[in-house]
Amino acid sequence: MEFFKYTRTFNFMGKSKFALIVSIFLLVSSYALLFTKGLNYGVDFAGGTIVQVKYASAAPIKEMREKLKENEIFSGSSITEFGSPDEVVIRMKSTTGNVSVDIGDITREALQGTGNFEVRRVDIVGPTVGAELKEKGIMSLVLAMFGILVYVAFRFEWRFAVASIIALIHDVSIALGAITLVGLDVNLDVLAALLTILGYSLNDTIIVFDRIREGVTKSRNRDLTDIVNESVTRTLARTTLTSLTTFFVVFTLFMFGGEIIHAFAFTLLVGVVVGTYSSIFVASPILIWFGFDVKLYHVKLANKAKREVEKQKMRDQYESGVM
Repeated sequence: MEFFKYTRTFNFMGKSKFALIVSIFLLVSSYALLFTKGLNYGVDFAGGTIVQVKYASAAPIKEMREKLKENEIFSGSSITEFGSPDEVVIRMKSTTGNVSVDIGDITREALQGTGNFEVRRVDIVGPTVGAELKEKGIMSLVLAMFGILVYVAFRFEWRFAVASIIALIHDVSIALGAITLVGLDVNLDVLAALLTILGYSLNDTIIVFDRIREGVTKSRNRDLTDIVNESVTRTLARTTLTSLTTFFVVFTLFMFGGEIIHAFAFTLLVGVVVGTYSSIFVASPILIWFGFDVKLYHVKLANKAKREVEKQKMRDQYESGVM
């Protein structure tokens, strides 16, 4: 389906300086939030206990706090709504440390007299396990980016690889800044969303790079800026349709998926928007700023083709018995 007809080339690179200012502002804001406010690690990474409680009517949060103060196990705990006024989550930074103790039963006993309720979920993560999960989560992001760097450098050229990595760091940084801004808990769901953003953004970037490489291969004497503008314009229909359909699906999850996947959907929402933007206005201009030389690229292609011809000639001589 052709949503946009390719009739003229848009000057995307002419807006690259303005896009650079926007990106710098977003990055500086994100890192300022990360260093001042910091990430709010959830139970998955920080360790602790989560108890989800659902009431038949609106949860009496004030009365619940008074009841929980009477038990030392709930010391320092917080109570927040979980998607609706009748459902709450009790978060504790500590664990009981005793497998024979059922925190669900203790919660039921502590909240007696606050109304008709049921304990729906109990999650317990020890501090050692939480620290290990956080370490492995950071390692997974680093290894994913390293793998992408190697793959893109092998498939294209080192400038393409560096450009793609800078774009991915740009996307993940802004996504983390948005998470910090709204105060979402960083847990395994958010980590999964960040890894998904890496794949989604890279996919968009690779498609644009494929078009750029195709344009560079066909045109020896054209300016790289013109080739990039034409390549991005040719992928505009595909990028718009893919991004919009993905955005609408993730937005539906965000609105109606419930509190359980709220953080996951929010992170993906930010990632889809920023990833689409970065493949056009971050990754592509970096190729130009790095001084990618079209003529030198053609020289490399010619030398590579010459080596292949020589190898084939030697192979034919060997097979015919002439050396």
